[in-house]
Amino acid sequence: MKSSPPVQQATFGRLAVEVHRDRSELGRAAANACAEYIQSVITARGEARVIFACAPSQDEFLEALVRTGLDWPRVTAFHMDEYVGMPATSPQSFRRYLREHLLDRVPVGRFLDLDAENVDLAAECARYANLLDEKPIDLICLGIGENGHLAFNDPPVADFDDPVRVKTVELEDICRQQQVNDGWYPALDAVPRHALTLTLPVFRDARRLSVHVPGPRKAAAVRGTLHDAITTACPATLLRLHPAATLYLDTASAALAFSDSSA
Repeated sequence: MKSSPPVQQATFGRLAVEVHRDRSELGRAAANACAEYIQSVITARGEARVIFACAPSQDEFLEALVRTGLDWPRVTAFHMDEYVGMPATSPQSFRRYLREHLLDRVPVGRFLDLDAENVDLAAECARYANLLDEKPIDLICLGIGENGHLAFNDPPVADFDDPVRVKTVELEDICRQQQVNDGWYPALDAVPRHALTLTLPVFRDARRLSVHVPGPRKAAAVRGTLHDAITTACPATLLRLHPAATLYLDTASAALAFSDSSA
């Protein structure tokens, strides 16, 4: 599966940035790079452990990834968040999204999911943290929220040095509105207020990050990610510190990326 070269490239801190012509080219480029890396990990160590984001921003990437011919039975898959109490069969469930876009289409070896219906949320967070910590995470495939969040680490709850790997959080209204903007819910009042999420140290400690951020609604968050001070006011600024992260943009999401003379 071929992809066109980026129309623009740059580095911000340690973060590599590629701008592609459109969402489809972004998805193919990221999928090719991820597939090559995952296969190299499988060749070297016999398996790969990968965390996937579940959002419309990942549609083109996942569509391309399932076509790459990876040795999927050697992949252990995780996801990064889920609404508290959300059944896995709900149309708004992130687990359902991942099943429809990936898990029902390729023979992944194992999928380890967050049980958001567990009445003991503290125990569930601890259980999932233990699964994450069994071995290093080889790759996280993620996006960036409109408020700069990674997973559901919104600015009010984000912590670069969070002492836990998984926690329950209250969602910021900007984050909840994004779920409306993405078409998951008809109105803000319908969006759940609490979720389980992987914390920022999980992203910091992963061996590689592949960040897929298309569309004009993400342009301001992308600019903040690349130019703001590295603080939890924009959690995604953490990406500039990671030694092996690539941010894939399309021309719409990159519209403000290079407008700061400090770049």
